[in-house]
Amino acid sequence: MNFIVETSARHVHVTAETLEVLFGKGATLTHKKDLSQPGQFACEERVSVVGPKNTLKNVSILGPVRSADQVELSATDARSIGIAAPIRESGDVAGTPGCKLIGPCGEVDIKEGVIVAKRHIHMTPEDAAQFGVQDKQIVWVKLVTDGRSAVLGDVVVRVSDKFKLAMHIDTDESNAVCSGREQTGVIVTIG
Repeated sequence: MNFIVETSARHVHVTAETLEVLFGKGATLTHKKDLSQPGQFACEERVSVVGPKNTLKNVSILGPVRSADQVELSATDARSIGIAAPIRESGDVAGTPGCKLIGPCGEVDIKEGVIVAKRHIHMTPEDAAQFGVQDKQIVWVKLVTDGRSAVLGDVVVRVSDKFKLAMHIDTDESNAVCSGREQTGVIVTIG
């Protein structure tokens, strides 16, 4: 059973408070386009992500606002700005490095929140039953591409009735396998 595999580029999630500092009092996120996960969207607003060595400019913010700031980078991005970002599931930011976010109206030093997102598959409970997996289970996924097919291990299954079936990998992983726009994957091993 195949499922779509999407490339998740570098992005930032912000709290309402951080948004106001970066974009001004009363600022709200401006919807640019819907993402595959229900209720999630790319925004017009962009920020600079500053580390000890360098700055990533023009980084997208994804909405809606969150309860904690989070910066999701590829390992290459993180190294390029001098941050030793751990591989974590989205939302698991305790004890992670921080960075500076700069917007047109101000800047915020976040104390933690910079991660390399662990590769994962979003599933509904019905999808999980069909695939014979459970929330937080680790699987291996085969991606067939033109000349760079691969099996990716350590893929966490995330199950919620708020999700839509899709696997997310970052730009490093996508480039390593030459993933295309219509990339699909299949679970080959269930841990």
